[in-house]
Amino acid sequence: MEAPAVEIVDTRTPDPKNFIEGATGPWEVVIGMEIHAQVLSKAKLFSGASAEFGGDPNTHVSLVDAAMPGMLPVINRFCVEQAIRTGLGLKAQINTFSVFDRKNYFYPDLPQGYQISQYKQPIVGEGTVYIEVDGETIAVGIERLHLEQDAGKSIHDQHPDYSYVDLNRSGVALMEIVSKPDMRSAEEAKAYVSKLRTILRYLGTCDGNMEQGSLRADINVSVRRPGEAFGTRCEIKNVNSIRFIGQAIEYEAQRQIDILEDGGTIDQETRLFDSRKGVTRSMRSKEEAHDYRYFPDPDLLPLTFTEEWVEEIRATLPELPDEKKARLMKEYGLKSYDASVLVADPANADYFEQVAKGRDGKLAANWVINELFGRLRKEGLSIMESPVSAEQLGKIIDLIKSGDISGKIGKELFEIVWTEGGDPARIVEERGMKQVTDTAAIEKVVDEVIAANPDKAEAVKNKPNMVGWFVGQVMKATQGKANPKAVNELLRKKLGL
Repeated sequence: MEAPAVEIVDTRTPDPKNFIEGATGPWEVVIGMEIHAQVLSKAKLFSGASAEFGGDPNTHVSLVDAAMPGMLPVINRFCVEQAIRTGLGLKAQINTFSVFDRKNYFYPDLPQGYQISQYKQPIVGEGTVYIEVDGETIAVGIERLHLEQDAGKSIHDQHPDYSYVDLNRSGVALMEIVSKPDMRSAEEAKAYVSKLRTILRYLGTCDGNMEQGSLRADINVSVRRPGEAFGTRCEIKNVNSIRFIGQAIEYEAQRQIDILEDGGTIDQETRLFDSRKGVTRSMRSKEEAHDYRYFPDPDLLPLTFTEEWVEEIRATLPELPDEKKARLMKEYGLKSYDASVLVADPANADYFEQVAKGRDGKLAANWVINELFGRLRKEGLSIMESPVSAEQLGKIIDLIKSGDISGKIGKELFEIVWTEGGDPARIVEERGMKQVTDTAAIEKVVDEVIAANPDKAEAVKNKPNMVGWFVGQVMKATQGKANPKAVNELLRKKLGL
């Protein structure tokens, strides 16, 4: 949707680290976004038809969605509640009076000949999303959030002579979240979408599944000389991947810079991103609001509700990512980066807290982030599909902390639990994986290794770092079971270090 004209204020001071160096000097990219987030609701915005993803074509369609004559829309109260909930999560102004408008255009997958949306009086006003890029916190302003219905889908690749229309998505509730032009790099834009998706998932108002189209981005990109007025923007429509968002911005910014440096001008237009070629291409000239002939929908009364209802919804909000991050840092002593990684997904944060409960938070974070998340990425699994439960990982950490096993054996144990399952403590006992802490037994091996390598034992006195070689030999002889700390201490004592 084309948001109504507002005065655009430049809130960012030009930062050289974001400049793009052209042939004739530096350029600055200016980015704003319109995020379309599908409301998590079983029914559509103005009908009782299913909003579930998938299904055979045209099976989730009511008479209202198909625009049959005489059918009138009825607002879905739950979708309104979800929009308010999202606005509160964005720390935004909630408008207790808003209006639905008709946005008029003609396309085969829009059976009514108009889209029911909100124009001058949206349900949610200004808010803020905070992102972190390279250790810097950046405030991205939210201009508005409004409710609107989705269109259907045109299908062009099933027959060489025909196009088909699937109306399953027609009427599905969308929240369009319009940012201010506060982003200055592809990395900032990617961080913004990631953060916004995380907030929506915490709130339970959108599942954020970009591959299913339930969250997609229209990206407004322009370039200018640092400190000058905003340039002419181009809008890149319906980008459905965070990686593609970055690629589209980088290509489009460079395209505009090349045109301007060759003495040309930028046409305000709508473009599409071709993910296979990594380029944007022209789709149509950019429409203005007057092209859509907005007017209030005569079939829908203005949407009104009370402040009391807003406060009731506010009382049900969960702990949101920024607050959770601050708590994890304080409660478990985590670094900012580690806490950010953990809170990026609510399921990941919940898993970590189960593991860390009553344990060393830093050690738990290290195992969850590096070992578990690393393996999940490698296998293409989500946290919900992890073969290692939070309870099992917690027990592995307990065994390391108690000295029963070393960190190296812990990794071997993790692999066994990942592939075979089972109780970690029992596996250690049954397979003889327990760490050797008997000083006498370790001392015997240390003596044997020193006796077998007299030349190196003499050389280590002048090169103390060589003690690491001896540690490796002792660990090898004990199949990694000797306590590394005890090994180190005994070697240093016997080698006179």
